[in-house]
Amino acid sequence: MLRDITIGQHFPGNSVVHRMDPRAKLLATIVYIVILFVGSNPIGLALSAVFVLVAYGVAAIPLRLVGKSLKPILPIILFTAVLNLFFVPGDTLVALGPLVITWQGVYNVLVLTVRIVCLIAGTSLLTYTTSPIVLTDALERLLAPLARLHLPVHELAMMMTIALRFIPTLIEETDKIMSAQKARGAELDTGSISERIKALIPVLIPLFISAFRRADELAMAMECRCYHGGEGRTRLRQLKLGGLDFVLSAVCAGVFVLIGCSGILWRMTGL
Repeated sequence: MLRDITIGQHFPGNSVVHRMDPRAKLLATIVYIVILFVGSNPIGLALSAVFVLVAYGVAAIPLRLVGKSLKPILPIILFTAVLNLFFVPGDTLVALGPLVITWQGVYNVLVLTVRIVCLIAGTSLLTYTTSPIVLTDALERLLAPLARLHLPVHELAMMMTIALRFIPTLIEETDKIMSAQKARGAELDTGSISERIKALIPVLIPLFISAFRRADELAMAMECRCYHGGEGRTRLRQLKLGGLDFVLSAVCAGVFVLIGCSGILWRMTGL
C-alpha cells in the first residue's frame, strides 16, 4: 500500500497544464479546494469532477494515479460513509432491523465521497505537473508581501517544499524497512491492534533515524555550497505571466464561478 502513495511525485511533461505559471496553478488549486465546499450540491460536485477530469486529460496524467493515492485513505472514507449511511436521520430507504438507511444518509455519502476524490485529485495534479524547485519559487513569490512583516518567507517556502519532496523518499524508506523486518520474521499484518502497534516500533525507530540522518546530510550539503537563500539569490528560471497563463486562469475562474453559483440552480430545481 505504501507504494501506492503518489503525494509529492512529479511527472514531467509539455502540456499546457505543465507550462502554466506555478503561481497561477497554486492559486487555482487553493480556490478549487474552497469551491468544493462552497458548491456542495450535485450540480457543483459534478462540475468539479468534470473539471478535474478534463485537467488530467489535458495534462496527460493517468487517472490510475488518483486511484492509487486513494487506497491509503480508503478505510477512513468507508468508516465515515458507514456513519453517515446509518446514523443520519431522514426519510427511510431501507430498514435492516435496528439499522435504518435514509435518503439523506445516501446523499451525504455520495457528496462526501465525490468531494474527497476531487480534493485529492485536484491537489495531486499540482505536484504531478509542477517540480519542487518551481513550486518553491511560486510559494516564495506569493508570500513575498509577508516579508515586510519580517517573516522568513524564503525559509518557510523552502521548508514546505523540502517536506513535500521527501514524502516519496520516506515512503520508499518505510517500505524497505518493513520488507527487511518481515524477512526477519516480524509479524506486521497479523494480531490485535495493540500487537500491530507494538510491531511497528522496530519500523518507526530506524525510520526516524534515517529521516534525521537525511536532514543532517541535506543541511551539511547546503552549507558546503554556501547556500543562504533570501535576498540576492538568483534563479535559473524567472517566473513571468504570459498569455497562456491569463487564458487558463480566466477559464478556471469561469468554471469556479459556475460551480459556486450551482447552488442557486440546484435550489431552483426544487430537489
